[in-house]
Amino acid sequence: MEITVQWIRTSWTKDSRGGEAATRRNAAPVGFALPSAAAPFVHAIRMHERDGFEPHDTREDLGKADVQLREADGRLRVFPRVQPLFSLPPRPRRPPAVRLVPGQWVRWQLNYRFSSALGIRGWSYWLDTFNIAYGPVNADVFLSEPTVFIDERGPLR
Repeated sequence: MEITVQWIRTSWTKDSRGGEAATRRNAAPVGFALPSAAAPFVHAIRMHERDGFEPHDTREDLGKADVQLREADGRLRVFPRVQPLFSLPPRPRRPPAVRLVPGQWVRWQLNYRFSSALGIRGWSYWLDTFNIAYGPVNADVFLSEPTVFIDERGPLR
C-alpha cells in the first residue's frame, strides 16, 4: 500500500517569539501540495526565520523521516519519534500511535526548544509537522483537513 509522508520543520530563535516575525512564523503553512513523484517518499520542507520562513523542499527516502511507520492487518501504525529529552518542552504523557486505514491521513505536530551546551547562545526552537497518508492520494491531499489531528505541542516559555 502507498505511504506518503510530508515532514515540515519550521525553526526559529527568540527573535521570532513576538511581533511581526512571530506573525510570519505563525502564518507558515502546515501542509503543501505534493511534488509529482511516485510514493513512497518523504516530501521534506524546511522553513527558517533567517529566510523569512520561505519554504525549501526536497524529496528524501522514507527511512529518513523521524517517524515510525509499520503496516499490519491492513492498517498503518504511525508514531513520530521525539528528539532527546533535553529538547522537549514540558508536556503530558505522549499519546498512543495512530492506526490509519487506507484513504486516511494524520497531521501530527511536535515542538522543541534547545539551548547551547554552555548556555552561551539563546534558545532556539522548531516545530515538526508530519502529514502522513495511507493509500493513493492526489497532490493536494495535505491542503485539506486531516482525518486525524494530534497536537503534541508543549509550552515553549
